[in-house]
Amino acid sequence: MFDANKLLQQFLGPSASNSVLQTGSAAKQQLGSMGLGGFGGGAVAGGLLGMVLGGKKMKKMSKGVLGYGGAAAAGALAYKAYTNWQQGKAAATAPVASPADFGQVERSFLPEANAAANGQPFPLALIQAMIGAAKADGHIDAVEQRALFEKVEQMGLDAESKAFVFDAINRPADIATIAASARGIEQATELYLVSRMAIDVDEPSERAYLEALSHRLNLPAELIAHLDRQVEAAP
Repeated sequence: MFDANKLLQQFLGPSASNSVLQTGSAAKQQLGSMGLGGFGGGAVAGGLLGMVLGGKKMKKMSKGVLGYGGAAAAGALAYKAYTNWQQGKAAATAPVASPADFGQVERSFLPEANAAANGQPFPLALIQAMIGAAKADGHIDAVEQRALFEKVEQMGLDAESKAFVFDAINRPADIATIAASARGIEQATELYLVSRMAIDVDEPSERAYLEALSHRLNLPAELIAHLDRQVEAAP
């Protein structure tokens, strides 16, 4: 089996992705030294996710969480939303995760902590969720798909990794399968969060996709509001 964590790092881009795969003081030290500027959209744009989203969507979303750290911070942002929800805070005014929080993430919220419900590494489920969400508007045409394949070829992936990514891009988004990959509420929150990052909620088709996914994940409405808050209010 190929290295799922490494593929997630390459998918997300160079610097931002490494941080979420660390725990404790090492993560806090790295994230603190990077500062908010270090979570620039450049890391995401430099990875495959940026190409899947497309230039227009990346530009529109750069002021949100993609500019803050993108899906690389999924575990930390999901954990912050979860703890805010558990503590009964109002979603509209709940605190947003900062680099100082990223070294204090409960291990169960880290992508590599547990396998997905289907037995595959959970980082792969996150990749599938992001690709599925990014394709919700149907914007990937044959030319863009060819460019994506060329980008994958240039990433130096092994044959198994390339096959996984090619299949995920080619295959129609399957909300039921994506939702079924969640093992517990921790993974469900992360799948929703990374999908929300790759969605333009102003587009009806994409909003409908996200609502269908949240229904399948069976997340409480109040928790979804907290997850939305983390995505929308990131500094």
